[in-house]
Amino acid sequence: MNKKTMVFGILSFSISAFGMAQQQTDSLKIEQLDEVVITDSRFNLKRENSGKVITKITQKELENQQGKSIAEIINNTAGIEINGTKSNAGQNLNYFVRGGRNRQVLVLIDGIAVTDASQIANDYDLRLLNANQVESIEILKGASSTLYGTGAATAVINIKLKRATKDAVAVNLTSTLGTNQSQKDDDYAVENFLNSVSINGTLNKFSYLASFGHQFTDGLSAIESGSESDAFNTHNGYLSVGYQFSDAFKLKAYTSFDKFKTEFDDGFGLADADNLSTTSQYRIGVSPEFKYNKGNITLNAAYNNIDRQIVSSFPTRFKAESFVGDIFNRYNFNDKFYTVIGVNAQQNKIESFSIPFDSSDFIQDINPDDATFTIVDPYMNVVYVSDFGLNINAGMRLNNHSEYGNHLVYSINPSFKKDLNFGYVKGLVSYSTSFIAPSLFQLFEPSFGNIELKPEENTTFEIGAEIGIKNKATLSVVYFNRMEEHFVDFVDQGNFVFQYTNIEDDFTASGIELVANVKITKDLQLRTNGTYTKVEDDLNLRIPEIKVNAALNYEMTNKTFMSLSYQFNDDRDDAFFNNDTFTSETVSLRSYSLVDFYISHKIAKDKIKLFGSISNVLNEAYNELFGYTTRGRNINIGFTLGL
Repeated sequence: MNKKTMVFGILSFSISAFGMAQQQTDSLKIEQLDEVVITDSRFNLKRENSGKVITKITQKELENQQGKSIAEIINNTAGIEINGTKSNAGQNLNYFVRGGRNRQVLVLIDGIAVTDASQIANDYDLRLLNANQVESIEILKGASSTLYGTGAATAVINIKLKRATKDAVAVNLTSTLGTNQSQKDDDYAVENFLNSVSINGTLNKFSYLASFGHQFTDGLSAIESGSESDAFNTHNGYLSVGYQFSDAFKLKAYTSFDKFKTEFDDGFGLADADNLSTTSQYRIGVSPEFKYNKGNITLNAAYNNIDRQIVSSFPTRFKAESFVGDIFNRYNFNDKFYTVIGVNAQQNKIESFSIPFDSSDFIQDINPDDATFTIVDPYMNVVYVSDFGLNINAGMRLNNHSEYGNHLVYSINPSFKKDLNFGYVKGLVSYSTSFIAPSLFQLFEPSFGNIELKPEENTTFEIGAEIGIKNKATLSVVYFNRMEEHFVDFVDQGNFVFQYTNIEDDFTASGIELVANVKITKDLQLRTNGTYTKVEDDLNLRIPEIKVNAALNYEMTNKTFMSLSYQFNDDRDDAFFNNDTFTSETVSLRSYSLVDFYISHKIAKDKIKLFGSISNVLNEAYNELFGYTTRGRNINIGFTLGL
């Protein structure tokens, strides 16, 4: 069967199942709480009243994907392709959201922006995050710079970490072991180990949570032709404490460290090499909140320190610091009109070192006294929820950048919801702008940097509709169109000189996202999404034109859960450096389909959950990146223990 025929068959089945669910609305009585989202407004609003189609990954959904990384879990979302999730565990991750790049995706942890000035794109590396520390994830696609500032051009990924339970003491332990092999291997050696432990609780007005996680994965070479395996090793620690001083005032403070080491090979020659990349991240933050009659004032402040070292033929070291302070006032006038007024301040700094060819000692390449910038952004956002179905979400922000002056960004997002006997129908429109400052690396790196770079600006238009059937199904379709101006690219200047440069031409990315979540029966649920993305030829590397995700989830009993999932990625172009011609060449990677299986069962009065999974069940051979290893069929087993 042709793969694209299969893909469209899955989408057709989703719509048919949606119709089946509608017919069963009166015959099945299923209790379901209204889903609440916060990322698009900073208020707890019903999802159906949001003018965005937000993806929310709940704690239960995360628990049903034990053994997967956060990047793998997010990669099943409509409009998102995270390249590198199917390769060697230490592979660099590329975030392609609606045809965009890493620098256009902003990651929040507990509502606080996290960036890394040591990265080329100033983006947060999801490899640093331990999945067992996460409680839920909200993904807001489209330009969101009004609420979240620079970098929020294609998506905001809001990751909420686990909170303390109401018990005095609670202990949770998770352990997973499994294989890590390519499609060519069949020995099923145990090479993947993941362990985490946490202790948390609440004592009167004091709450606490401490967790530690570790992963070690080996067995695969980074490059496809390699004979030596390249290991990936991470450690994660997190400590959070909170105190409820009164009904009106509470304070939370936290600190964390995340560290990973990954071995990697020579990407230019595609040959084995004894290269090592080490990244250490330390974070500390506070979040006081004061409540008053109809609102609250919140301060999110965090300091982040990154140390990144690369041992290779070109040894380098990066040190980066960032400070983020965001104070905002949320005011609820009358449960119909909500306002947020705030000021966000950031400071980023980078320092780098390298060893010249004629020396054995590091010298400074980037001076942190020069490679620094500050941002101070006042912003406001309003939400109106009417009795007759009209909802409006609008706002503006004045980006005050120390290098680039003032840039005004704004958004307007009206939607209209009509309640019907079976549920509701909603239409939405959104127009928003965003501002993306060049990274400090792109500006100040001595060989490739360009201090003349202009900031990139994006404009995004969305229009869509959503249908909801009570306790049964939701079906949504959204068209998006994003225009990029002053796109920053890595350009060949001739004579083997490369430099970051603004492209004069404007670029456009557009597409359609279709999402269908259907309860076929009380215990059987189908979740599917499909994305069509059209990107200018110069920007379409590694981005599939068509991508489909589907999962059939079955609650066999209240103790046993099973899931069968499917993913289709269309043909993609990739590029590699030809060492014979000294030019970059484009190569086509064929489409592929993956089937995964997961099962879990609870025992010992639900205190222990046993689980197992098989990824790439059919052991399909394909390339995620040209010349690099892709994982084949692999098996994971494990358990969670809660006391």
